[in-house]
Amino acid sequence: MENPSQDDYVPSPCIRRCDLDRKRQYCLGCKRLLEEIMRWGVMTPDERRAVWTRLGRPVPGTD
Repeated sequence: MENPSQDDYVPSPCIRRCDLDRKRQYCLGCKRLLEEIMRWGVMTPDERRAVWTRLGRPVPGTD
C-alpha cells in the first residue's frame, strides 16, 4: 500500500460539535454540507481543499 505524501494530507474541518441544521443540509459546527461530510473519506486532496475554500478558511498547515 502506498503512503500518501504529507502534501496530500488535508485535515477535516470537523470541530466535534456535530449538529445538523433543521433541513439536515449542513453541520452547524463545521459548516460542511451533509454530502461533504459523507464523502470526506473518499475525497481527493484537491476536493478537500475546495471544501476548506468554500468554508472561507485556510487549510491548516498551508501558508
